[in-house]
Amino acid sequence: MSQLASKVIDGDHRSIARLITLVENDDANAVETMKQIHAHTGQALVIGVTGVMGSGKSSLILQLALAYRAEGKTVGVIAIDPTSPFTGGALLGDRIRMTDLSTDPGVFIRSMGTRGMMGGLTSALYDVVEILDAAGMEVILIETVGVGQDEVDIVKIADTTLVVLVPGLGDAVQTIKAGLMEIADVFVVNKADKPGVEQTVAELESMLDLIGTSEWRSPIVATSVKEKKGIQQLTSKIAEHQEHLKNTSGFEERRRQRYEAELIELIRKRLMDFIFDEKKLRTTVDCCIDQIAKKQLDPYSAAEQILGKILK
Repeated sequence: MSQLASKVIDGDHRSIARLITLVENDDANAVETMKQIHAHTGQALVIGVTGVMGSGKSSLILQLALAYRAEGKTVGVIAIDPTSPFTGGALLGDRIRMTDLSTDPGVFIRSMGTRGMMGGLTSALYDVVEILDAAGMEVILIETVGVGQDEVDIVKIADTTLVVLVPGLGDAVQTIKAGLMEIADVFVVNKADKPGVEQTVAELESMLDLIGTSEWRSPIVATSVKEKKGIQQLTSKIAEHQEHLKNTSGFEERRRQRYEAELIELIRKRLMDFIFDEKKLRTTVDCCIDQIAKKQLDPYSAAEQILGKILK
């Protein structure tokens, strides 16, 4: 086993940060290390936190992390931020909002840019989750970018998905449009110290009634980060969901779903790299673009030509 892999498994924060940087930059040196640490993964509880901007996801994650640390558990936090158009890095830097955790050796925080990925995630996220898992983080909290109504990809990687809403903004109605209704394992009505929380909870309950009964009816938890209320109830509901998954084989299904999504993403990235980095194909792509611009070739025929060269 390489020295970097050993240090990651030992939980060395500098080595964890280094390996994450390597996988974010698609560094070839990261591949062998990721192969070596895979056997040490599969123990962490992965919690996804999604919802619209302004719903207080970062503050809620801070309180969740503090609650799990109070239980003696190690915590990894991955904050997915919008990407800077100039540097490609994370634009907002959620670590600034989590200064209370930054000096805790039992917590590792990483902000990551989406780098053009839709669904509120980043393509390197699967690797980062495996890195933190192998490093011994017992709970991994993932905050999606919070840009609107397309953040449903989190369900592909999280064991438990929290959908965060706030009272007074019509979010309960928006969940139907966004598809968040289907992915929520637990609904969190945050900022419950503001007016309208009862109405938001009632609207959610009505929508759950319309969906009908299932093995797991998503509970609704009202929280107030400002007043530090509801966090204990939230961790309790997350634990109940985990127990439900274990009792119904849902845990294994979700892990298979994660590995499938990870495998497909790796194949997609390798194919894209092959198309656009390999010199011969790069020349073909450039030639096709010139022909398309001159109307000598249509995009569909060009794609068939390029794929034909790959599949030969």
